Amino acid sequence: MNGHGGPSNGVVDTREGESYAHHTGPSTSAGAGGAPGLNGYVQTPSPYQLHNEEIVNHLYHAGFQTGHYADTILHVHQNAYRLHAIILSRSPFLAHLMSTSPQSGGQRTIFVHLEHEPEVTEEGFAIALGYLYSSVSLGLIRPENARSVLAGGCLLGGMDDLCGYAYEQPLPPPRTAVFGSYADRLRRDVFQFLVVTLPHMLNVGSAATPTTPSADGSASADAGRDTLLQVFARVPFDLFKTAVESPTFQIGSDQTRFKFAKDAIELRKRGIARGQGAEETVVLAFGGSNFGGSAVHVTRKLRRRPLWKVNS
Repeated sequence: MNGHGGPSNGVVDTREGESYAHHTGPSTSAGAGGAPGLNGYVQTPSPYQLHNEEIVNHLYHAGFQTGHYADTILHVHQNAYRLHAIILSRSPFLAHLMSTSPQSGGQRTIFVHLEHEPEVTEEGFAIALGYLYSSVSLGLIRPENARSVLAGGCLLGGMDDLCGYAYEQPLPPPRTAVFGSYADRLRRDVFQFLVVTLPHMLNVGSAATPTTPSADGSASADAGRDTLLQVFARVPFDLFKTAVESPTFQIGSDQTRFKFAKDAIELRKRGIARGQGAEETVVLAFGGSNFGGSAVHVTRKLRRRPLWKVNS
């Protein structure tokens, strides 16, 4: 079978060249060395905890990594996993696939089609799939793959702990609906960071700490504004528009916010908005707002194509 390396399914951690079974991630119990208990005393795991951990480790290594005694073949991303229906049934998504797939000779084959789910990468799906067998997958999540792990976990379902852990990693705004209930939460958190937290961190806006001009007459706050401009020049248009027009985006007067948006749009023309066939502009309403409560209004319209005159 085509897996991710190893005897059968064994997914390899590309950071260390280690298989999941050898990764020192979260465990199902305190382990043989014990764990801090009440008042700092070491709490020795009970025989039941050790026994349960041995079972989970065996299921993960012999079941997920090597695919021993598999009764289900799962095809995804040009890979095939030898897995076990009783474990896969923990996922509502996979349980439905198995219930609608025929069996032959005591074995079932299911296909997970992700052509329309670009957020669910091969690595993210593999980590989420492994989490059905063991919590060791939590130790494989890092900022670079957290978004795809969150997408994979939301797709499979039934793994709120994994999704919550992945969500705590730095994540950009979502682009598809696969994130489910996490999508709105992620947008809100990114928006809050963009319009409130980041300007404060960069010392930009009405609450900025006064700065002392340097020898050439420029203030150190300019560096913070330039950094903020670079960030706003790279975000999707909908987020850019909402942030600039928001009354919580306190970087100074309406004129200051207008000038900031204008400078950001110039940068966007050279980067994210380049060649998209649309033109972004910003308008400042004097003497009150006519744009839904904001004196600064960002628009986007399609560029007119040049008309060619055909001479007869």
